[in-house]
Amino acid sequence: MISTSARLLRLVSLLSSRPSWTCRELAGRMEVTERTVRRDIARLRELGYGVESEPGPWGGYRLGGGTRVPPLVLDDEEALAVAVALREAAFSGVLGSDQASLSALLKLRQGLPPRIADRLGELDGAFVHTHRQGERQIAPGMLLELATVCRRSERTRLSYRDREGTATVRDVDPYRLVRAGRRWYFVARDVTRDEWRTFRADRVTQVQPTGQVVELVDPPDPAILVSRGIAGGTYPLYVTVRLPLPLDQALRLVPPTVGTHRPDGPGHTVVEIGGPDADGLAGYLLRLGTPLRVLSPDDVREALLRRTRELFEDNENRPPSQGAAPCRRAVDGVQSDCGRLSPD
Repeated sequence: MISTSARLLRLVSLLSSRPSWTCRELAGRMEVTERTVRRDIARLRELGYGVESEPGPWGGYRLGGGTRVPPLVLDDEEALAVAVALREAAFSGVLGSDQASLSALLKLRQGLPPRIADRLGELDGAFVHTHRQGERQIAPGMLLELATVCRRSERTRLSYRDREGTATVRDVDPYRLVRAGRRWYFVARDVTRDEWRTFRADRVTQVQPTGQVVELVDPPDPAILVSRGIAGGTYPLYVTVRLPLPLDQALRLVPPTVGTHRPDGPGHTVVEIGGPDADGLAGYLLRLGTPLRVLSPDDVREALLRRTRELFEDNENRPPSQGAAPCRRAVDGVQSDCGRLSPD
């Protein structure tokens, strides 16, 4: 027979998995009587879990806010994972202020068994963090709210402010949270438009769960959707190039957060890249250090050729340094030979 403590943990897990359960549903899932469920609910309330009752013949129980933080039971791997996550949050600033993360990490480390504390110490010695200023961060509470509605598949009324500062309210079906770089993105289906969207989590101003559980049909790959959204941001100019590389190599050269890719026959990939202007895009293409052909537009092609001609003129009268090995590269039909550029 299952122990009382294990049964209580199972009950908490069920209550957390969706907005509401009837007493009969919980009894059926746990294979106990409804009287046992009511007794276990009372015990959870004593422990600090905010289990709320819903009146009426179709009412039941839902997990709300408690009066205090309830106890958690973590195995070794879970405790180590939580400690590593808190350390990352504290030192990277991904959750905004690091004080709460540092305080929680200190409390957790004080209670860790020596075998886990030693493993965490080994990881601490290997981690190196850098800090970047001026980046907008998401509040920890908002990130938790978004994660909760994703886990519960609960239709949500989302208040959002776009890059122009325009505020909108829309109903969405949450799916996943994706971290790209130092930002979090919220992937959800826009109910009104019936399309999958990505939202910058730090621009979400309010989350209002509706209590309606939804079943998502054929959801997209959230990481790919976010990558395409980042690469497809609004730019004044786009260049389309053909790389003599298969798709996997092209993705390593030009990340999916920078360009959108499509195979173009065996061994070639067409990539579209956005940028501020023709000269900036030409500079980026030169830095790729690989043969390529500019398909469009003409002004980027001309800027690329102009840059290569300038390099040619700057270096044509300068002999290569002594002992330099011969080398050749090509950029859109322009060949480079040990610092000397000449038309192919």
